[in-house]
Amino acid sequence: MPARRPRLAPARAHDELIESLAQLRVDLELPTAFPAEVDAAAASAARSVPTDPAVAGLDDLRHLEFLTIDPAGSTDLDQAMHLELTLSPEGTPAGGILHYAIADVPAYVEPGGVIDAEARERGQTLYAADGRIPLHPVAISEDAASLLPDRDRRAYVWRFELDDGARPLTTTVRRAVIRSRRQWTYVDAQAAVDAGTAPPTLQALAWFGAQRLERESERGGASLNVPEARVVPDDGGYRLERDAPLPVEDWNAQVSLLTGMSAAELMLRGGVGILRTMPAPAPDDTAAFRAQTVALGQPWRTEVAYGDYLRGLDRDDPSALAILDAATGLFRGAGYVAFDGTPPADPLQSAIGAPYAHTTAPLRRLVDRWSLVVCEAIANGRDVPRWARESLRSLPKIMGRSDGLANRLEAGTLDRVEAAQLSGKEGRAFDAVVLGRRNGSARVQLIEPPVAARVEGLEAAAGTTVRLRLTSADIATGEIVLEPALPARA
Repeated sequence: MPARRPRLAPARAHDELIESLAQLRVDLELPTAFPAEVDAAAASAARSVPTDPAVAGLDDLRHLEFLTIDPAGSTDLDQAMHLELTLSPEGTPAGGILHYAIADVPAYVEPGGVIDAEARERGQTLYAADGRIPLHPVAISEDAASLLPDRDRRAYVWRFELDDGARPLTTTVRRAVIRSRRQWTYVDAQAAVDAGTAPPTLQALAWFGAQRLERESERGGASLNVPEARVVPDDGGYRLERDAPLPVEDWNAQVSLLTGMSAAELMLRGGVGILRTMPAPAPDDTAAFRAQTVALGQPWRTEVAYGDYLRGLDRDDPSALAILDAATGLFRGAGYVAFDGTPPADPLQSAIGAPYAHTTAPLRRLVDRWSLVVCEAIANGRDVPRWARESLRSLPKIMGRSDGLANRLEAGTLDRVEAAQLSGKEGRAFDAVVLGRRNGSARVQLIEPPVAARVEGLEAAAGTTVRLRLTSADIATGEIVLEPALPARA
């Protein structure tokens, strides 16, 4: 049994966590400040790129009351939307017009320039508990290109004419100048919808989200909506939250999904682009997952679509937590496929149930800048710019490396914050749900705090509630050691 560590006072645990998170940045060799020439180029672009539609030769859509919906505190705002419903004579939604504005990052990043070169090194914005590491300098990402409220901003605007099932009848992509009216948080937006005080776009978003979830079911897609652990600031330190997404988050995600699917359609039609792909689960994996649902007492019947089954689970049921945890491993192998000419043999993103392209987050993800440029050219009958076409095939490697780094940062951060939440509580017992077993150990989630860990030698089936005792919690490494305290109970 590992030696017990001395209990840490809260202040000492806080200091040790700050030190550990800083060391994690060093160990992962994360980028630090931007080189001076990159910051200077960004500041110059922020000053010189025109936002007057007449001067820039762009469509003027400032009359539309766009709004943004993002996590609290966001300043790098990639997307803004305006949604207007068409009503039938009976007063029910009969369709609508959706305008979805995506930050015009290409206007501020010269192909082959110093900002472009640095962005290709970084790949994406990295999110650490002690601060994000942006893809672009803040003069662009949090100011000039960010779709902040009450400011004229350049954007790629997707316009969807929707039928009564929120299916796109026509799609256009144009560069324009917009003006967002308000920056909403998810919590405030949901509260306004629930209270009936939301502006028209938010009210219409509830209809749109419900309809698009039905379309997702029809095509066999699946939104897991698994409660995820989030690290949030707390009185100078950090704590964990594990909550299911609000409905407005799901509705908002459906807008991005529609845009990404439409982008993929444009690329496939134009014969050039880059898709986000994921192979379908292997038959043996699907059979094993179906057997696990039977063992957990919530069988996935053959006549029920995978996504519909997951959406019908009670998130408060311990066995449902185990099923959702297993479901996250059913779809694996996501990647990027670039093509110019012959499209990929399998263009499907199987979890979405359709071809898909990352398109809606150019401030935070490198590949989206190419998607916007490619789609706008194809949609308007022009040749894709040479720089974009020639560099497409370099993107999968860049994004794969960047995704790997982001995953290691996320996992390392979560491990250390979880250890800090438990540090000083050695010897105490906690209730936990067994999520699954692998290689002789059980994966568990504590009820409170919502910490996930592995327990060696725990003989308990998935979905079982168990009592565990904390042996040690090492903030420096994020390693947590738990052991059975009492026999498992059903």
